[in-house]
Amino acid sequence: MNKSPLFLLLVTCLFSGCGAYFNQPVGVQKAAFGENTPATASLAEIPKPKEQIVVGVYKFKDQTGQYKATELGSTFSTAVTQGATSILIKALEDSKWFIPIERENLGNLLNERNIIRSTRQEYAAKTEPNEAVLTPLLFAGVLLEGGIISYDTNIITGGFGARYFGAGGSVKYRQDRVTVYLRLVSTSNGKILNTVYVSKTILSQSVDASLFRYVNLNRLLEVETGFTRNEPIQLAVTEAIEKAVEGLIVDGIKDNIWEVNAPKKQVDTFIEQYDKEKDEANLAQLYNRHLDEKRARFGLELTGGATYMQGDYANPVAKPMGRGALKFFFTPAFDISASTNVFTLGNKNKLDVGYTTLDINLEFLILPQDTFTPYVFGGTGVGFNKDVENVHSKVQFGAGVEYLATNHLGVKLYGEYNLNFTDNIDYVEQGVRDDYYWRFGLGLTYYFPKSYKYNKK
Repeated sequence: MNKSPLFLLLVTCLFSGCGAYFNQPVGVQKAAFGENTPATASLAEIPKPKEQIVVGVYKFKDQTGQYKATELGSTFSTAVTQGATSILIKALEDSKWFIPIERENLGNLLNERNIIRSTRQEYAAKTEPNEAVLTPLLFAGVLLEGGIISYDTNIITGGFGARYFGAGGSVKYRQDRVTVYLRLVSTSNGKILNTVYVSKTILSQSVDASLFRYVNLNRLLEVETGFTRNEPIQLAVTEAIEKAVEGLIVDGIKDNIWEVNAPKKQVDTFIEQYDKEKDEANLAQLYNRHLDEKRARFGLELTGGATYMQGDYANPVAKPMGRGALKFFFTPAFDISASTNVFTLGNKNKLDVGYTTLDINLEFLILPQDTFTPYVFGGTGVGFNKDVENVHSKVQFGAGVEYLATNHLGVKLYGEYNLNFTDNIDYVEQGVRDDYYWRFGLGLTYYFPKSYKYNKK
């Protein structure tokens, strides 16, 4: 028995799993300062205020009521952090816009102040006559309320795996989502000045590989490796809260709730970037879908593929095909496609003939505002051979998928059924059924830059 291929496979499996082991924590690690999130940097870039705002946060609670799930059910450990108030206060400090005051444990603060007063009164004779009195507490101009209102698990799950002859591997992923609401309340009249809603996805990934093989009659080889990576929920909650604080600040600038100590041009540029991000978020849907106009009105398509004849001869064979088309979208979902198709039809040892067809189709994109969409089409056309003979009319219909690799370039794969109103496509008229053929294509569509949008009612 030749064991060289098996040995190479074993070595490959071992080294493919080394990446996980090389990054394993194999010793005691020192304490480290907490990681920043992308939203932390955004907070630092906000133009600073003319005067900081005193803000009170009594409680920013976990309102989901969820407990952490396990394979055997659930535990008494909560699914999300119970320390969101501390995270929010840290975000307020990082922004340099607010002066947070202690309100979550106000009772402890008041007790301590009472101890100070009683101690001074009890030992008043031993104190200096000009000793300063206890300074008054700051009061908040605004309050921040809200909380973590949802933690949705398994909003997307999936993976891929393969196994052959005892060797294989798999990749799995899962996506959760946490959502926070934050509102700004005026203490002078109780009016809610603004409310911000922010969501953050949480990704978990798992990769594993294994080998199970009898190397001989009495020797069994079994190898397993893999790793799992989970995005920390606490960091996701932190990023969502920091993003909510940023939204409150910018909306307050736009509504003239507070003033900015920065040049007007800098403030206008910052607000413009925020509005652009907000507009994109308003178009976004669940599963990273963005409902905006992806394709321009005009497109140019080039496709290559194969045809498959179904006529009076047996043993059809695949033959090459080329296609060029112009497309015009009169709505985001519907377009008219005019195409020229050059192709060959053939049967083994019987038929090998070239044709040209001029087709016009009505196409319908099922998900016109998505990057990836299936579509269906149907239309009519006329065909003829290279000598412009054997002219015939036909109808065609089919379906396919298109993926936008860039804003102007789409990749499409489709299949098309062509029904001809003649039985002479293969130059043999036999039976009562007309000849037909299939066309399968893979191609590119270039969408010209958009100069205007579709008319919307």
